[in-house]
Amino acid sequence: MERTRAKFKVVGKTEGTDGTGNVSLQAVHAGSEENEAFFRYTPAGSINLNILNPQAMAAFEQGAEYYVDFTKAE
Repeated sequence: MERTRAKFKVVGKTEGTDGTGNVSLQAVHAGSEENEAFFRYTPAGSINLNILNPQAMAAFEQGAEYYVDFTKAE
């Protein structure tokens, strides 16, 4: 199974009183040699997640960077 890896940064996080919310991520472009390498292959991209699970919401930190792996569903 082939996998494509990208790297995204949390650029926005809005959390409700019940722990649900929204997380916005954008493809990295600078800040480290690794980020510049990712930028060469994925210069732009965004992910917007509406999250209903408070534990999943807590896993995202404003400003933190995350790897995102894409694997074709069979």
